[in-house]
Amino acid sequence: MHSAFFPLALSAYTAVSAIGTGLDATRKALQDRQGGLRPAEPDDAPARWVGRVTDIEAVELPPELARFSCRNNRLAELALRQDGFAAAVEHARQRFGAGRVAVILGTSTSGIAETEAAYRRRPKGQTALPDDFDFAATHDLFSLPRFVRARLGLSGPAFSISTACTSGARAFMEASTMIQLGLCDAAVVGGVDTLCRMTLQGFGSLALLSEGPTRPCASDRDGITVGEAAGFALVVAPQHAPSGTPVLLGAGASSDGHHMSSPHPEGLGAVSAMQAALAASGLEPGQIDYINLHGTGTRANDSMEARAVAHLFGREVPCSSTKGWTGHTLGASGALEAVIAALSIQDGLMPGCLGVTEIDPEFEIDIVTANRSAPIRHVLSNSFGFGGSNCSLIIGAPAGAGA
Repeated sequence: MHSAFFPLALSAYTAVSAIGTGLDATRKALQDRQGGLRPAEPDDAPARWVGRVTDIEAVELPPELARFSCRNNRLAELALRQDGFAAAVEHARQRFGAGRVAVILGTSTSGIAETEAAYRRRPKGQTALPDDFDFAATHDLFSLPRFVRARLGLSGPAFSISTACTSGARAFMEASTMIQLGLCDAAVVGGVDTLCRMTLQGFGSLALLSEGPTRPCASDRDGITVGEAAGFALVVAPQHAPSGTPVLLGAGASSDGHHMSSPHPEGLGAVSAMQAALAASGLEPGQIDYINLHGTGTRANDSMEARAVAHLFGREVPCSSTKGWTGHTLGASGALEAVIAALSIQDGLMPGCLGVTEIDPEFEIDIVTANRSAPIRHVLSNSFGFGGSNCSLIIGAPAGAGA
């Protein structure tokens, strides 16, 4: 029986979002407080603002993988090209074997945009989708890990996770279990989600879309801005990574099942996930230096999370949400924000919430609204999703990670 949490070193990682392509661009945007949210295009209705990645349209997949072409997989391809990530995976493939590197990726919508486009391409009066539409390679939730595994020349275990907005974070947890159980020696983890009509109109129908750029934690916040992103990490046992490499020290998950789309008002599931992550890491609340909030910008989510954080941490730990930069990237958000947590540790940077002039006076936690510089060793990153899915990751850079 394996009960203790198995730490994972993030031996390589990268991200692409509305604030930039790759780590350098992401880091600069955070440091310069340059958000990536922009006015929506007509096809994005009813959204007023979105977090769009402008480079996706120009990306072409390798010819032998052309059947996988869709917006989601093109964004994945763009991210795989950044920060030497594909080369790092190739090194792991040579070291451990192609069959010993898993691919575990989260997504909430996969290539639904391709299906939407296929419906629009049908001739008038025709009900069948066009013959060239490939559901399995584009829309299907397994399309993403299937494409990434083929793209990287891997043959190990591969699966997708779709637990709403915790998907990208849960991928890290599953990798820990699989490496601990000896099912693989390394894993490509993360999440990718892209803009599509179903998401935008769905959030619109719930009256959750913001009128302007989302402003998590603001007293007058009015909803989310939907974004798109890809975040990847190559995770291995700490002894297989260089000293000082960021490490996933603990993770916790819960499912409170309070409501299909609304969080438990007191954040009971969120508290459980954070407590489980602390227990898994062996850390006390006072050892967390910064919390990257789920912080979507809705009235209900931010209030719930503030209560949950106050319950465990009081006002002792600085907190902020980076969704004011990127938008809410749904199934990719947990992976994107894990990468941001690693950058925060490296740079000693707490990115303050964008666009907040007055913090919600009911929040009894330390909300950061201007960037702070301070030594950071441990970051708690929260992800919460529809259906009561909750996941918290603790990322740190402890001394003594093997050379």
